[in-house]
Amino acid sequence: MNQPNRKVTKTGTDIDEVKRRNANSGLTYNQVKQMLGEQYTGKK
Repeated sequence: MNQPNRKVTKTGTDIDEVKRRNANSGLTYNQVKQMLGEQYTGKK
């Protein structure tokens, strides 16, 4: 499973896999905060 172009940290974490999972994880903290603020104030 060792791929020559694979980017990993010193501890072995696959950087591209982390980026892929983050992209698929949903809203960010700031996006949720903004959405709740808009709902609270009635803005869209």
